Amino acid sequence: MPASDRSAEITASLGSLPGTTPVSEVARRLLDLFTGGSFEPGTRLPAERQLAAALGVGRSAVREALAALEILGIVQVRPGSGTYLRGTASTLLPRTLRWGLLIGSRSTAELLELRSGLETQVAQLAASRASEHDLTELRAAVDRMRESTADLGRFAAADHDFHDRLASASRNETIVDLLHVVRSLLQVYADRAVHDEDSARRALDEHEAVLHAITERDEVAAAAAMAAHMTTANSRLGEEAQR
Repeated sequence: MPASDRSAEITASLGSLPGTTPVSEVARRLLDLFTGGSFEPGTRLPAERQLAAALGVGRSAVREALAALEILGIVQVRPGSGTYLRGTASTLLPRTLRWGLLIGSRSTAELLELRSGLETQVAQLAASRASEHDLTELRAAVDRMRESTADLGRFAAADHDFHDRLASASRNETIVDLLHVVRSLLQVYADRAVHDEDSARRALDEHEAVLHAITERDEVAAAAAMAAHMTTANSRLGEEAQR
């Protein structure tokens, strides 16, 4: 069956939703379907009226949901032709994660807990998977942190670079995607969390401990050092979020 003509399969897979279902739930149902891996890029979606009938909602809810998905780059509307799926399940996943977190009512505490688990796992993986180039970049980031404890803007940038390189060194793209989303949602607080030179020096010590464990290829020590860093970092971020 051509990828661009699977309307009946899509509508049959959706299932109905209550007539009062909000637009976000219509979009969520479509995203669940699109990221399931069954449909190829270029697949043409059913017409709005067909989607509305399949879901048991009004056409306006479907229209708004599709508009939101177009903004996110999930679908493409071609005037006079129809609406088409833009990417594969793997390329759509990061956008889906970001959308799901942004529309939900997520507390800062929950995001901090999620980040802690992800960063700790990243450190453990990086201890066994980091290349020599990764280690060189991690050392360079720590060196920049050491040189800029009195310049908090530069310090924050070097801190960010360290965590980015560490995530890359984990060689796990799904974790990288998740971390990118969570960090972006916390960035407004993270940029202000280290607010004096003493805080910067403590953060530097914590990063040096993580780097040492990774250089030694000690997965347990790397995870423990990152967990310790996350405890103090989360405390600072939590305090900033309450200001």
